Amino acid sequence: MRTIINQVLPIHSISKKITLGLLSIALLLGTSIHAQQKYINILTGGTSGVYYPLGVALSQIYTKIPDTKISVQATKASVENLNLLQQGKGELAFVLGDAVADAWAGNVEAGFKTKLDRLRAIAAIYPNYIQIIANKESGIKTLADLKGKRVSVGAAKSGTELNARAIFKAAGLSYQDFAKVEFLPYAESVELIKNRQLDATLQSSGLGMAAFRDLATTMPVVFIPIPEDLIKSIGSEAYASGIIPANTYEGQTQDIPTVIITNILVSHDKVSDEIAYQMTKGIFENLQNIQNAHSAAKDIHLEQAIKNLPIPLHTGAKRYYQEVGLIKSEL
Repeated sequence: MRTIINQVLPIHSISKKITLGLLSIALLLGTSIHAQQKYINILTGGTSGVYYPLGVALSQIYTKIPDTKISVQATKASVENLNLLQQGKGELAFVLGDAVADAWAGNVEAGFKTKLDRLRAIAAIYPNYIQIIANKESGIKTLADLKGKRVSVGAAKSGTELNARAIFKAAGLSYQDFAKVEFLPYAESVELIKNRQLDATLQSSGLGMAAFRDLATTMPVVFIPIPEDLIKSIGSEAYASGIIPANTYEGQTQDIPTVIITNILVSHDKVSDEIAYQMTKGIFENLQNIQNAHSAAKDIHLEQAIKNLPIPLHTGAKRYYQEVGLIKSEL
């Protein structure tokens, strides 16, 4: 009997070792698969703006990228998005062009403690329009009329608020000239105007922004023009003159001269070339889907994608532009 037991124990021991070995292999394979899992976190803006619905549209497109987990994050937009990218806490972000330039330069006053040197461009997309809307009852018709009024200028140190500072400075105004200043994004600003707690708000967005459409259908409003000569005095190439076409919003029967600023999709240098390539390709091969998410995307054109970028292109994005002939392939 002892002999039989001695023969059985080694077999049992071997079986146990095989089982443990198989478990170890399974764990290693699981770890390997997890390690191969790629992530694309899309940084947008407030849910009532344009960035967010476009980010959601992109997330749906990017689900086709194999072994990739996609997420969309609502943020305070440009400045926050750029700082998050520098920290590696996102892979793609919607950002205003002037904020990108400030981040690359390390403009402390704009909200960047140091130069954000990891930033890389994916594509220039649609222009943002500076839209200043006021309750018609406030009597505001010009920028000068904002003096002594209650005004919201976008979230503190957001791209919108940087725009507000530049425009008001060119108009000879400062925050001290207003009766009250609120640092709030689209939806919150609109709610305060509806409740007669604010007179006006300056916001930077694509045309047809949902919060302003809602306000214009709720009460009589006016849009404040920004003259071309004032835009020139700002002294930044990021700012150009544009028009909010008549009937963009209910009751807005005339064209409104204003400022336009290009939006840029930005990534960072730790995002792989392959992911950057797939993100870029996904944009321009699915433009109709993106345009269906918001009308502002109708101004996204491949021909404009690499124009006036204040930061280097991601090499993965460059590869796509070479494929489609926008950039001549290097020999």
